[in-house]
Amino acid sequence: MIKMSENECSKPLKIIIGASSQAYPDWIQTQEEELNLLDRADWEESFKSKKIRTILAEHVWEHLSYEEGVEAAKICYDFLEPEGYIRCAVPDAFFRNEEYQNIVQIGGPGPKEHPAASHKIVHNYKTITSMFEEAGFKIKLLEYCDESGEFHFNDWNPEDGFIYRSFQFDHRNKNDELGFVSLIVDAVKEMSE
Repeated sequence: MIKMSENECSKPLKIIIGASSQAYPDWIQTQEEELNLLDRADWEESFKSKKIRTILAEHVWEHLSYEEGVEAAKICYDFLEPEGYIRCAVPDAFFRNEEYQNIVQIGGPGPKEHPAASHKIVHNYKTITSMFEEAGFKIKLLEYCDESGEFHFNDWNPEDGFIYRSFQFDHRNKNDELGFVSLIVDAVKEMSE
């Protein structure tokens, strides 16, 4: 369960899932042991009837199988306010870079301590879209590679959810050369009719 101050509870809730060292003003950091994506009880205890405006998940969903990803998305959907969204970034299966693909592969490249050792899926824009749509979301593709490896970028505001491992911000992308990209989507809970 996460603990929020009265000040945090009085503002629109913006949550970082699996924050690690990510810390941004007005965003509440969470770690898996406080807020497990697959444990509805954690969410009920943490938020009760309070709805969340934004959920930020940078390189989290690849640690879930496709089925677990759908279940986690359904839980998030239930706790988001109408027009709230998940900004999700994951490794991109269609990025044409052999070194990158070796690093992000299922099971990771090396010892179990490596962050990628627990990867269960490497999404492409079709699988992540399908996964979030199964949970009821409408998808906006922000950054992704298509089947031919061509990179696509749709402008997005980092103030709405900062993703370091992105075209704009990752230090490995220099001189119009892509060194590291993420598949980035906004999964939006549409206003109910």
